[in-house]
Amino acid sequence: EPDVTIVSGLQDTVVSEGDDVTFRCQVSRENARDVEWKLQDVALQNNEMNEISVERGKIHTLTLRKVTEQDIGTVTFRVGAHTSTA
Repeated sequence: EPDVTIVSGLQDTVVSEGDDVTFRCQVSRENARDVEWKLQDVALQNNEMNEISVERGKIHTLTLRKVTEQDIGTVTFRVGAHTSTA
């Protein structure tokens, strides 16, 4: 089975405090396993502040809700050995 690769990486985003922000990363195959989102090197879980989902099988999304100054930093998407940052 070929490696899942990143087709379209994350885009840098500027957002105002209190707003929501969404990051998208498209991968080469549906049902990718071994996927991870991080903010400032801390792994993110799907909860009331972080919405992690997959659209149309290949587009992985992370929405950070009501961001604060503490959310400033690098967002990383990883699938297997491939990463994208913004």
